[in-house]
Amino acid sequence: MDNYNLQIVLRSFLQEDIGHGDLSSEPLFDASVTGSARLVARESFVVAGVEAVAAQVFMLQNQEIQCTDAVKDGASAVAGDTLLTVTGPVVDLLKAERVALNLLQRLSGIATLTSRFVEKTKLYPVRITDTRKTTPGLRMLEKYAVRVGGGYNHRFNLSDGVLIKDNHIAACGSLTRAVERLREKIPHTIKIEVETDTIAQVQECLDVGADIIMLDNMGLDTMKEAVAMIAGAALVEASGGVTLETVADIAATGVDIVSVGALTHSAPSCDIGMDWKD
Repeated sequence: MDNYNLQIVLRSFLQEDIGHGDLSSEPLFDASVTGSARLVARESFVVAGVEAVAAQVFMLQNQEIQCTDAVKDGASAVAGDTLLTVTGPVVDLLKAERVALNLLQRLSGIATLTSRFVEKTKLYPVRITDTRKTTPGLRMLEKYAVRVGGGYNHRFNLSDGVLIKDNHIAACGSLTRAVERLREKIPHTIKIEVETDTIAQVQECLDVGADIIMLDNMGLDTMKEAVAMIAGAALVEASGGVTLETVADIAATGVDIVSVGALTHSAPSCDIGMDWKD
């Protein structure tokens, strides 16, 4: 993650949550009162965002806050594990608590779900990737969590690569016309990916020389037929409604990439709390 942009984003999250001041904490504690607390796992999960995100939130709130005992991202936690210990002015620990926990819970949930998809496909030479179906404002963080969970990133934004989808084709008039127009205008270093949902479109992609062919919402038999047709002439990506129950069968068809929107749009947050130390 880009640390400069990360700090801008985290500051905005703190500002959103604190507003013009903490009406619960500020009347109770002055700046000289210090304390210590632990961020604690309440269940088992893959950790993501402890030192890289949660600790940064506390230190941005007050640089005097000390963060210790940070668990490494990618580690497995069980209920009762301490993920991070924070020490400093009580009022600032309380101000940063919710933002730090929200992000840590969210990112650990994504890493955990990603790791389950990766585990399901470990017998196959396939990459599990995310999509652009991320929470607005959280894309950098959520895609980081996917990598922590053992997955890979698809495009970060629209400027990262060419992906001709159904609406591009409909608006342009044909798949072939869309590919040919793009090839005339984009740099030769950029690959062209095309989304297909029929065998006829797969053949059209092969005829026009697409670099990557996405098989979108295809049944397993159709997907196997498509992979056999492509026969290594292009990278093959499977996408659309992929679940933990279906991902192994999809990987077994011989595709190179399986993109899963659920990694970021449907991952449940992990249960993590902040417990005060006596």
